[in-house]
This record gives sequence, C-alpha cells and structure tokens, in this order.
Amino acid sequence: MAVKSLSPKQERIISLVAAFVRDKGYPPTIRDIAAGCELSSTSVVAYNLSKLQQAGYIRRHSDISRGIEVLAPLHKGRKLVHIPVVGIIAAGEPIPVPDTGNTVPHEGVDVSEELVRGRQDVYALRVRGDSMLDALIADGDTVLMDNASRPENGDMVAVWLKAEQEVRLKRFFAEPDRIRLEPTNSQMKPIYAAPGNVEIQGRVVAVIRRIS
Repeated sequence: MAVKSLSPKQERIISLVAAFVRDKGYPPTIRDIAAGCELSSTSVVAYNLSKLQQAGYIRRHSDISRGIEVLAPLHKGRKLVHIPVVGIIAAGEPIPVPDTGNTVPHEGVDVSEELVRGRQDVYALRVRGDSMLDALIADGDTVLMDNASRPENGDMVAVWLKAEQEVRLKRFFAEPDRIRLEPTNSQMKPIYAAPGNVEIQGRVVAVIRRIS
C-alpha cells in the first residue's frame, strides 16, 4: 500500500517517469531520470526508486530493459475523465476489434485529466497477448487510443489489416514499399504489409496496467 506522502525528490521522479512513458511509450533509464530531475548521481535515483517501489508507487522489472512501471500516479485532486472501453486488441494472435464508431460501450475506465491532455474522442481497448511485452504492455492491460490516422515512425498503433480482417497492436514503421509492424517482444517477428492493406485505427496515448 502506498505511503501518504513522498519527498519532493520522489514526487519529481514519479512524475517524470509517468510523463516519459506517456510521451515516448516506454520508461526512462536511470540516467534519463537523473538528467530530467537534475539529481547528482544515478545512485540517488536508484535509492529513491527503491523507496518508491517499497511504498507501492512503482514496480521494477530487472529482466526487462527500462523496466520501471508506475502503479500509483500522483493525482493530487486532478479531475477524472471517463473513457469508454470499446473492445479488445491483439498484441499476439489476431482478434477482430469492433468498429469504434458503431460500438456502444458497456464499460469504461476513469483516468486523470492529465493523462488524456485535452484530447477528444479518446477510447480504450483491452489487450490480449504479449507481443508488446518489452514496452510493458501485457495481456489484460488497457491502452488508451486517440483517432490519429497518420502516425509517425515508432508510434504504437492499432492497425486494421484489411485482407486478413484483423487488427493488431504494433509499432508502426513506413518503409519504401511496405509497412513494418514491429512487436516489442524479442521472441516475435514483425509483420510486413502493403500500404493499401493497412488502415490506422488509432494511436496509443497511454497504458493502464492490470495489477494482479
């Protein structure tokens, strides 16, 4: 269970980690944290990360690169926004996902207003599979999506493969004659598709981890 209060230094660290994951899609390194929080050494960062883990604010995965996971972000009275959960997305085996425009959601998640940063029409999808495991997105997690249809290389997106009639959660890379859909699990291979076979349904803007 998280402690009631943190030191200013620990608050800066957890805020930086949450913002880094939100903006880049993966956690920072200890050196990233030291630079971003203007801390004197990586040992200071490591000490405070240990305290944050003991308090229940984060979880550290020693077997995963950049393995820092925020469990309890600091809300400090910020407003909550209700996001509809409209379906399931595959991070592994293919699973068809409902058309978000025609789906009446039966459930939703409440997230801090800061997490969506003023974006309109944000929706949520439950994740099935482990192809994005090294991005700390596991089976049972929830991804928040916006409706961006023109992603940049490296963005994590929901991709509808027209011929296969399935949607996948992958990192997007446009190559000269094809689209590469890259998992973040070293045990899995990328998917290659013709540009005309690919429709971007949304871009990941945040991840909500399932804690079990």
